[in-house]
Amino acid sequence: MCMHIVVQHADVFINRPLWLSPSTESENVTTVTAFILLGFTEKPEMCPLFSVIFLLLYVLTVLGNGWMITLIRAEKHLHTPMYFFLSNLSVLDLCYSSVIAPKALEVHLHCGRASLSVPACATQMFCFTMLVTAECFLLAVMAYDRFMAICHPLTYVLLMTQGRCTCLVLGAYCCGLVGSLIQTSGAFRLSYCGPNRINHFFCDIPAVLKLSCSDTWLSEVILFISTSVIAVVTTTIIFISYTQVLLNVLRSHTGQGRRKALSTCTSHLTTLGLFYGTAIFMYAQPRTKAGSQDQDKVVSMFYTLVIPMLNPLIYSLRNKDVKEAMKHLRSRKIVDLFMK
Repeated sequence: MCMHIVVQHADVFINRPLWLSPSTESENVTTVTAFILLGFTEKPEMCPLFSVIFLLLYVLTVLGNGWMITLIRAEKHLHTPMYFFLSNLSVLDLCYSSVIAPKALEVHLHCGRASLSVPACATQMFCFTMLVTAECFLLAVMAYDRFMAICHPLTYVLLMTQGRCTCLVLGAYCCGLVGSLIQTSGAFRLSYCGPNRINHFFCDIPAVLKLSCSDTWLSEVILFISTSVIAVVTTTIIFISYTQVLLNVLRSHTGQGRRKALSTCTSHLTTLGLFYGTAIFMYAQPRTKAGSQDQDKVVSMFYTLVIPMLNPLIYSLRNKDVKEAMKHLRSRKIVDLFMK
């Protein structure tokens, strides 16, 4: 029976038979069993600051989106397609922030020494990619909803039924599921031989691909094609929808009609600008740019935690119906909400 020596170092394990010759030993496979997330900094004096920032952003995100979901559920006059989609947007924001923030907080509490097993890393990547992709499609669905409401107001109620709205939301989730399966499987079909230190605060696909000892060309092509298809499909729907809305508004003969139509779109356009503007800045910049990794982490924090925190504020401050619903809800007991 052959004897084996097992060498362990920093969660990287090598299984090496004693009888291997030097020439064949180099062909042996090294298996990474865990990754170490470095976060924003490894300086002990800076880690508490980032821990507080992540905790504050996450708490505000949970409170804001939880309040928006509760408000829409509580007020019957908000039981319309527009607010049905908005409540699902809050659910997505809440979920994908919850996938990222707790581990990022742990990373900075341990100051760059928090480990994540390979299956856990793959799970985080899969969940985050699925939820973000679903949000891309949901934003496109919300643009289509505004197009139907403004350009076809007489048939809007008949066409945008509860069943159709539910199918549109489920379709967004299914597209997110398919996109995530393609991208995550493309990343974890590769071999990881070490190093195992991810220069990020979560398992982002580009950051993980940099650690692979396999040829990443095919995985990068899969990632590029899948993200391009998602971007082209969703932005095309959004562009066509809002082009039709703009033309309809310009044809309106009354200033009041124009203001009313635009007011219902302002919040959504603001969210679109923040979400897609950040994504374009993140993925369109040259990969060879100096200091781009640190810049990527800042931008990633913006779209994983800052934008989900801002969305409830955007829809609350710019929406008359939400303001009225908030005033009405304040006068009711919270217990009554859950008794119904």
